[in-house]
Amino acid sequence: MDPLIAHGVHKRYGDTRALDGLDLEVAAGTVHALLGPNGAGKSTAVHTFATLTRYDAGEVRVAGHDVRRAGAAVRRAIGLVGQSTALDEVLHGRENLTLLGRLHSLSAREAGARADELLASYGLEDAGRRKVSTYSGGMRRRLDIAASLIRRPSLLFLDEPTTGLDPRGRNEVWAAVRQVVAEGTTVLLTTQYLDEADQLADRITVMGAGRVIAEGTSTELKDRLGGDRVIVTATDADAVATALGAAADPETGQVVVEAGPDGGTAALLRVVRALDAAGLEVDDVLLRRPTLDEVFLHLTEGIGR
Repeated sequence: MDPLIAHGVHKRYGDTRALDGLDLEVAAGTVHALLGPNGAGKSTAVHTFATLTRYDAGEVRVAGHDVRRAGAAVRRAIGLVGQSTALDEVLHGRENLTLLGRLHSLSAREAGARADELLASYGLEDAGRRKVSTYSGGMRRRLDIAASLIRRPSLLFLDEPTTGLDPRGRNEVWAAVRQVVAEGTTVLLTTQYLDEADQLADRITVMGAGRVIAEGTSTELKDRLGGDRVIVTATDADAVATALGAAADPETGQVVVEAGPDGGTAALLRVVRALDAAGLEVDDVLLRRPTLDEVFLHLTEGIGR
């Protein structure tokens, strides 16, 4: 059973179509990323799936439960980490987790044991008895994720969890997300950081104007812009172009060779051998494939509100 299935979901705010026939399926045991420009409908989608926003039309099932008819069952099956941390900074880390456990109807003993388990799992054991106000950004986010796992949800929503964090903090959160999935929870991640989706996601859905405009693995989406390229930079670019049977760019001094169906590694070897056979010296040889940033810009060009 897929943790989340949405078909034809619509949501309007006045004249604005926040969701315009959204279709989405999230497979169990994966990280599924939602990408899109500001206003694409990512947060509205998450709030809809998490029962925080009522949708106008369509069907959404989370953990097998109809979101409209069985909201309480859905909420018991999910965890949610919003764009802002939901922690009490006056309390210690362990106190935050214990309080949430009690709010989720765990006994005092059960709540304390679960708090200790989560602190140890997410590298916060030593900080558990410190006030959250003393935590770094990455530590707060890890505690926030731990808090969302008090009841061992089958599906965790992460809505732009690393916004505003430095590289160290982002890496800490990425490690936590990987651990969440390794422990059996499926993750639906919204992010504006393309490298984050590239690092974490098994599958990526690109949204625009409230609907899906592309979907696939990172590799599949990159392949839409063409395959790998070998870029040769040389002072005598024309000679290199002749040897490689390609065109030179006189402004950059570069010659670009499309890799073709054999892939980038084979193309790189062909280029190096051809240059060696022609006795040509070059400044640089680079194997490059399209980036997810380029795919995103290409797919979302012209989309706006």
